[in-house]
Amino acid sequence: MSGIPTPNVEVQWASDAPDAPDEADLRAWAVKAVAVAGGVVGDITLRVVDDAEIQTLNREYRGKDKPTNVLSFPFEMPEGLPEDACAPLLGDIVISAPVVRREAAEQHKPLDAHWAHMVTHGVLHLLGFDHIDDDDADVMEALEIRALAEQGFPDPYTVSHSSKELHL
Repeated sequence: MSGIPTPNVEVQWASDAPDAPDEADLRAWAVKAVAVAGGVVGDITLRVVDDAEIQTLNREYRGKDKPTNVLSFPFEMPEGLPEDACAPLLGDIVISAPVVRREAAEQHKPLDAHWAHMVTHGVLHLLGFDHIDDDDADVMEALEIRALAEQGFPDPYTVSHSSKELHL
């Protein structure tokens, strides 16, 4: 990617998701999101799960007892370890295949475009971007739109939904 530092992306399948994108696409979308954000080296684990697993994680880590589309878990170095104790880890992204499928249908979006958006969204959260306030949301959404456009996907925010619906 023209000298931009890129992550290593490992894909884990914990759900039978026959209509999910292949690993090469998932990796490419994650790498593009990192590149648009300026680039970084490190490891990302992207885990494709079912509703039950993501609901458990959503309840445990966010206090919301329902499935959601994507969760990001940035790596935090344990206290007391030197910075070089392990390879650079960016964190984990967990995506629910059934939620992505349902949302794409409800929002009348191509399934691969919604998958690309969820991967991009999750990666940007790993890199410290958020959408808690309007200014931060504008920055994050602009990066998402750019990363998706550079891969031929439409602006995900031109449909009748807002960024607040991403993590209900």
